[in-house]
Amino acid sequence: MSQRHQVSKAIRSTLVLWVITAFIYPLFMLISGQVAFSYQANGSLMKNSQGVIIGSALIGQPFVGENYFWSRPSTTNYSTANPKNDEAGILKTGVSGASNLAPSNPALLARINGNEGEINKLRKAEIQPTADLVYTSGSSLDPHITPESAKVQIARVAKARGIELKQLETLISQNTDGRFLGIFGEPGVNVLKLNLAVDKMR
Repeated sequence: MSQRHQVSKAIRSTLVLWVITAFIYPLFMLISGQVAFSYQANGSLMKNSQGVIIGSALIGQPFVGENYFWSRPSTTNYSTANPKNDEAGILKTGVSGASNLAPSNPALLARINGNEGEINKLRKAEIQPTADLVYTSGSSLDPHITPESAKVQIARVAKARGIELKQLETLISQNTDGRFLGIFGEPGVNVLKLNLAVDKMR
């Protein structure tokens, strides 16, 4: 077999594989994703009762009102960007990723235990501090809190909205995601979904 034939065969194989991996496979995944999993493929976007997109079920966001359940802290809350020189747009888009601060780090301890720390903030709102409501998640973008972290907020939300505690307990149960395949992970409450359900009660 001549060298020219070998080179020609190698070029044809490369072109065929390139077409398959660069065009056919991505196109197949795009079409199948839009057909079978359009909600997930488009970002798991959530809308309010007016049909306005207000967030993604995959990304946590802060809630500060007394009439809403609070999510866990995020490193986006502690951006060190300079408001006067924010060329990267960090304050506009936020910061993703964990802070990587050690448990003994003074900055982390101040964030948690300081006068303006998470624990004091929760106690002022008469909420029993839980790990979820004090510490960020590994990604710092987790949209879930534990059912226990949601339940400790029931009294505050019920008082602010003038509704019964039992109604909120039912909503928490309805919006709790179980373990994946029944064995992986822990049950979690998607805070955005829960707050949307609370708004619908109104």
